[in-house]
Amino acid sequence: MVVYCGAIITCDENYTVAKYLVEEKGKILYVGNTLPKEYEQAKQVQLGKRALIPSFADTHIHFASFSTFHAGLNVMEAKSNVEIASMLSEFVKKTKDRLLIVFGASPYSVEEKQLISRAELDAVCSDRPIMVVKYDGHACIINSALLQCVKDKIQNLRGYHEETGEMQQEAFFEVSNYVTNSISILKLLGNMEQAVNYMASKGIGMIHTVSGVGFAKDLDVDMEKWFGRGLSNGMQLRVFFQTMKVEAALKKKLPRIGGCFATALDGCYGSMDAAMLQPYEGTQNTGVLYYTDEEVIEFCKKANRANLQIEMHAIGDAAFDQATRALKAALDDMPREDHRHGIIHACLPTKEGLAICEEYGIQIPLQTSFINWPQEPESYLNEILGERNGQLNPLATFLSKNIACSAGSDAPCTDPDPILWIHNACNHSIKEQSISVQEALRMCTYYGYAASFDEQERGSLEVGKIADMVILSDNPYDIEKEKLKDIKVEQLYLQGKPYKQVRTNPILLVLKGMCSRKKI
Repeated sequence: MVVYCGAIITCDENYTVAKYLVEEKGKILYVGNTLPKEYEQAKQVQLGKRALIPSFADTHIHFASFSTFHAGLNVMEAKSNVEIASMLSEFVKKTKDRLLIVFGASPYSVEEKQLISRAELDAVCSDRPIMVVKYDGHACIINSALLQCVKDKIQNLRGYHEETGEMQQEAFFEVSNYVTNSISILKLLGNMEQAVNYMASKGIGMIHTVSGVGFAKDLDVDMEKWFGRGLSNGMQLRVFFQTMKVEAALKKKLPRIGGCFATALDGCYGSMDAAMLQPYEGTQNTGVLYYTDEEVIEFCKKANRANLQIEMHAIGDAAFDQATRALKAALDDMPREDHRHGIIHACLPTKEGLAICEEYGIQIPLQTSFINWPQEPESYLNEILGERNGQLNPLATFLSKNIACSAGSDAPCTDPDPILWIHNACNHSIKEQSISVQEALRMCTYYGYAASFDEQERGSLEVGKIADMVILSDNPYDIEKEKLKDIKVEQLYLQGKPYKQVRTNPILLVLKGMCSRKKI
């Protein structure tokens, strides 16, 4: 039994802050402002200026991809393509991997104002395949060695640009599939162990992973499912299968379907292929809708009839409208009182689409890391969107309409960093769309667990719930909102115990998971 004394930020529906929390055997026994006598002799943890909050949930992450890129070369902080080439040159010397993966290139944060090219990659390394993934995770640049491996498969696909080596849309997806299939399962699992430990260091106790990125027979979906079930340290994984094939999700006995890739309705702003109702500034380009309305509606109806939870990627306003129309059609076809269908990102919602979300209870797993994003700066968004830039990521509007919003990283696109999510939510670039610290904390905790039907057990510090908790270095209610980003995660507790890093044989972990029936 342990008594925590100090600022207990419960993140319950009343935003209660208590003085004491009692934990025993992984459960919360008591929360209140006076300590009952029966707990006075228990071990006490004095929080002082610190605060105890529920653990965070990342409600949108490409976990297999993040694990792979986290173990590779990250060039997000590079200031020029020359610096990227230099970093890659050093990386080539240090690694013996046959295929090299680099992540985070952006044309908007380097002095050349363009992506590194195939020729520049060839100059660094011509004998090993290289894939440099763009910061938004929706495009890449490949060198000639990799091009020769995949050319026959991609040269007739949309988004193929041989001269520069940049691959977008379907060409990018096909390159991703090839690269994914080139990674050994053992290496992937080892990378996943490192990644889950890293996320725990950020205070994250639940991961919503979207899977299905090109492994043969969708093996990554099974690997993530078995990996999550094999974990014995309290970390929770919930797997979304990125497929339009409802029978595939049912065959794998998953209760949810969707994400990006095969269930992305459009592209993104970084490649100007997010689907827009009006053209990008100074162009005739309205982006790309990957599917017709009829195709999306058919998918949603079939998945909803199968009692699956649906999530779809939609960034532009045209894609958002398509998603809301399809979900409305599915719920009109077969009403469900508590479906928890969601639209991921929802960067540029429309008035009509928001009304559907409000009426039909559609949730939004969003990414506040996209606010003031160095890889996609305001100057660029103003250039391509004009006044529409002032309508992006309207957090306060979502909440005013009682639309449930949770928070995620979209990693590897951004780092899984809940403190940054909170900071950006409270310091929105559009001042009137900022939300309160209380609302931001609940978005990153309670609503993250509620997004996967886990709020009865986790997500707030209430009696009877599992003691998944985080100690923060400072009380977020006591500091200026401009300094929220300076708060540190000191300790993650899962089931009342300090987080125990995963350091086991990954094959044994997966074998354990294959025999488990743990919720996933």
